[in-house]
Amino acid sequence: MAVDGASSVYVADQRNQTIRKITPDGVVTTLAGAAGMSGSVDGTGAAARFNFPTGVAVDGAGNIYVADRGSSTIRKVTAAGVVTTLAGTAGMSGTTDGTGAAARFKLPTGVTVDGAGNVYVADSGSGLVRKVTPAGVVTTMPGAAGFVGIAVDGVGNVYVAAGCMIQKIAAGGGAATPVGDPSRCGASDDPGEGAPFNSLAGLAVDGAGNMYVADRGSHSVRKVTPAGVVTTLAGTARLFGRADGAGPAARFRFPSGIAIDAAGTLYVADQGNHIIRKVTSSGAVTTLAGTSQLAGSVDGTGVTARLSAPASTAVDGAGNIYVADRYNHTLRKITPTGAVTTLAGSAGAAGSTDGAGGAARFKMPTGVALDGAGSLYVSDQFNHTLRKVTAAGAVTTLAGAAGLSGSVDGPGAMASFRFPAGVAVDSAGNVYVADQGNLTIRKVTAAGAVTTLAGTAGMAGSVDGMGAAARFSRPSDMAIDGAGNLYVTDEHAIRKITAAGEVTTLAGIAGTAGSDDGAGAAARFHFPAGLAVDSAGNVYVADRFNDAIRKITPDGTTTTLAGIPGQAGILLGATPRLAFPQGLAIVGDSLVITDADAVLLLRHGCR
Repeated sequence: MAVDGASSVYVADQRNQTIRKITPDGVVTTLAGAAGMSGSVDGTGAAARFNFPTGVAVDGAGNIYVADRGSSTIRKVTAAGVVTTLAGTAGMSGTTDGTGAAARFKLPTGVTVDGAGNVYVADSGSGLVRKVTPAGVVTTMPGAAGFVGIAVDGVGNVYVAAGCMIQKIAAGGGAATPVGDPSRCGASDDPGEGAPFNSLAGLAVDGAGNMYVADRGSHSVRKVTPAGVVTTLAGTARLFGRADGAGPAARFRFPSGIAIDAAGTLYVADQGNHIIRKVTSSGAVTTLAGTSQLAGSVDGTGVTARLSAPASTAVDGAGNIYVADRYNHTLRKITPTGAVTTLAGSAGAAGSTDGAGGAARFKMPTGVALDGAGSLYVSDQFNHTLRKVTAAGAVTTLAGAAGLSGSVDGPGAMASFRFPAGVAVDSAGNVYVADQGNLTIRKVTAAGAVTTLAGTAGMAGSVDGMGAAARFSRPSDMAIDGAGNLYVTDEHAIRKITAAGEVTTLAGIAGTAGSDDGAGAAARFHFPAGLAVDSAGNVYVADRFNDAIRKITPDGTTTTLAGIPGQAGILLGATPRLAFPQGLAIVGDSLVITDADAVLLLRHGCR
C-alpha cells in the first residue's frame, strides 16, 4: 500500500493483477491493469498488465512505483494510469545491477521512494536491498537475506523487515543495524524480552521517525519509536478476526501492507480479510473499503466449514483428506462425505508445542505427507522443523529445533532447516523435505536422521546434476512415485530427482514464466506450487500464478487440465475457474485441490 499527499490510498491488488485507488471517502477505482488478466504489458489503464504486483510506493508528483513480483520488474504508473517498466525485464530473474532492462530482480516484494525519487526495493527472492534511481540505474545496497517490507525516512535511512526483526541501513549505506531480536519470534512489547516481532510484512515511517509495522504473524499493528521502544498500536497478538474498535479490541487477519499519510493516519492492507483498514494515531480502527471473505476455522460439513489459506493435502487409503491449514496453524481432516474436523493445533494460536490434538501448536504448517502406517509428516515452516502426527492427532517433532534455522545435517533436534516447504514420504518411511530457505532437498529417516540429498545450502540456480552439484531456485512442493523418484516444483520448472540424488529438469525453465503447453523445456509454468503423481507416472501440477492445473506425462509433455491462465476465480462445473491453486493430492480418479480458502474436488481429473 501507499498513500499520497491528498490521502488517497493505492493498493497492489495482487490476485486481481491490478493497481487500485481509494479516495479518502472510500471510493475504489482501478487505476491500471485488468482484473484476472496477468502479464507484463506496458500501456495505459486497463491495457496494461501486471504479474502479481506486491508492493507500491508513491512519490511527491503522484507517480506510483510497483514491485511486479511475478515478472521480477519494477514498474512506474503515472497519476493518469500510464504504465512503463522502470527496471528489469519480465520473466528474467537474477541479481544483476545495471540500467533499465539490463538489471535483474528476483521476486521483488516491497518498494519505497525517497524525496529525490530514488526507489528502494526489497528483492525478497535474492535477499538483497536494491536502489533504483529516477533514470533506472540499479545498484545493490547492504543487507541480509529474506526481506519483505521496506520504508525510507525523511533523511534517507532505509528500513527493511522480514521474519522477526527490522534492520536499519543508514543514509549513504553502511552496516545494517537490527531492531528486535532476530533469534526469537513473538509479540512482546517488553524491551527486556527483546521486543520480538512475528513474521513482519509492511513498514511505514512518519515525519518524527516512528516506524509502524504490519506484524503479520501477530495479527497486529506495532509502533517503534526512534529510541527502539516497541508498543502494540492496534490488535491483540495471536487473536485474529475482523473487528473494528480501539486498540486491543480491534482484530486483523494477517495484515500485510501499511502506509501513513501526512496527518499520521495509517492504512492497513488486512490481507486475510480482503479489506483495507484505517487506523488513527490513537489506535482506533475502522474499515475503509472491501468486504471480508468467508475464511475462518470452523469445523462442519461441506460449505459450512471454514479454512484459511490451506496449503497442501494428503489422502489416506480410506479417502480421508488431510490439510495443512496454514493461516489457522492447524491440521484439518476431511472425510469422504465432506465433514471437516481439526486433527491437531488450535486455530489462531501459533507455537511449537508437541502434544495431543488441540494442545499441540504449529506455526504456518505448509507441507503434509502420509506414510503407509497412517502417520502424517508436516513441514512446520516458521518453526523450521519437521513434525510427525499420528492418526489420533499426537504431535511430536521429528527433526529440527523450533525457532533455530540453519542447514545442519544430523540427528533429530541437532539438525536444522530454513523455512521447509513441501514434503514426501517413500515406501521405506523416509521423508523428503523441500528446504526452501536453504535451496536444497533434505532426506530424513524414520528415526529423524537428516542428510542433504541434492543442492548446496545458499547456492541458487537451476543446474541439473548429481547431489551437491545440482542447484535449485525456489524448491516448493514435492511428490514421489512408486519407483522412488521425487518431483519438485522449482520456481517456474518441475525438477525430477532419482533416489540416488541425480537431478534433471522434467518440464519448464526455472527463470522463465509463462503458460505454454508443450514438451520439456518448451512448456511454461508460473510459480507452480502443488504436485501429485499417479500410478502411471503422470505428474499433476497446481500452477499457482496461472490459476490452472497442468498434467505432465512421463515423457515430459505438458497440457492444461483445468482452469484458464490469467482468468482467476471460483467457478465450479465442467469449465472450472481456479484462484491461486496451491496443494494437490489424488483420491481415486480425482484430484483434491486447495484453492484460495477452499478444498475442491476435480472429478475424473486423473485416470
